[in-house]
Amino acid sequence: MAEHKEEPVAESMMDKISDKFHGGGDSSSSSSDSDDEKKGSAAGVKAKIYRLFGREKPVHAVLGGGKPADLVLWRNKKVSGGVLAGATAIWLLFEIMEYHLLTLVGHCLILSLATLFLYSNVCIFIHKSPPNIPEVKIPEDMTVNIALSLRHEINRGFFTLREIGHGRDLKKFLIVIGGLWVLSVLGSCCNFLTLSYIVFVMLYTVPVLYEKYDDKVDAFGEKAMIELKKYYAIFEEKVLSKIPKGALKNKKH
Repeated sequence: MAEHKEEPVAESMMDKISDKFHGGGDSSSSSSDSDDEKKGSAAGVKAKIYRLFGREKPVHAVLGGGKPADLVLWRNKKVSGGVLAGATAIWLLFEIMEYHLLTLVGHCLILSLATLFLYSNVCIFIHKSPPNIPEVKIPEDMTVNIALSLRHEINRGFFTLREIGHGRDLKKFLIVIGGLWVLSVLGSCCNFLTLSYIVFVMLYTVPVLYEKYDDKVDAFGEKAMIELKKYYAIFEEKVLSKIPKGALKNKKH
């Protein structure tokens, strides 16, 4: 009788231990599943974040990386500040002080050549070695790369104008016309030098500000794009949809 009583007790103890192990496994698996769900939801939220112009890389990578991107994003504040100060000085010389380009180039060359000439002669009298003037040469590879890049951009611009001239993309046509109209308005307000300086300052300050406040700018850009799409849909419904397209297709055929 004692043996019969000990057997169910032992079996019940084993059942409890196995239940604990199975319960722990279920809880760990459920916790891992919940962690996976949380990670998946977080990844989904990150994927749904709107980025301006559809960018998927950091601003530094979008600008091409390297030294030009470092310069524009003010990684080295002394160098970037020096470039901005130099551009500002040039604008002040030509725009405020009404200096002319040929006059500036001539005065700079006169000053530099006179300084070198006098210093070389003084070195002869005081028995010192003359200054080592470095030989300046423009690298062929750099010149070829710049020419190829300009050629590619010019050809792409001509191709865009050709596509617009064919009348195949009305949206692109409206964008280009709007951009040219804004450019003409800016040209009537200021001259080419001031406009170039404004564009340079914008290109030199907007990327670093966007990198710093990209979340806020992207949120605002998303709202702006939604509103623009609404207005474009209304414009397409009321204006573009009423333009007869069948006659144009028959003419093409």
